[in-house]
Amino acid sequence: MTRSELIESVAKKNPNLMLSDIERIVNVIFSSITSALAKGDRVEFRGFGVFSIHKRAPRIAQNPRTGDKVKIGDRNIVHFRVGKELHEKLNGN
Repeated sequence: MTRSELIESVAKKNPNLMLSDIERIVNVIFSSITSALAKGDRVEFRGFGVFSIHKRAPRIAQNPRTGDKVKIGDRNIVHFRVGKELHEKLNGN
């Protein structure tokens, strides 16, 4: 589902809200999630899952085209762990 599909889905379920308001709400939610993750906080949606930041250590990689060694510095990776309710819904338990 894309951002625009999400906005359309919310608009169909809430015909009393204006499309521009729904778009602003979705943008604020995504912005808030992004800001929290950028600060190193975890974002938890009960029943859906948890977004958190994991540190990836620096490493030496290889360019697949040329075979040259490339240094890759440490970086932060977004990690998602699915919640129990969503896991059960997806797996039919």
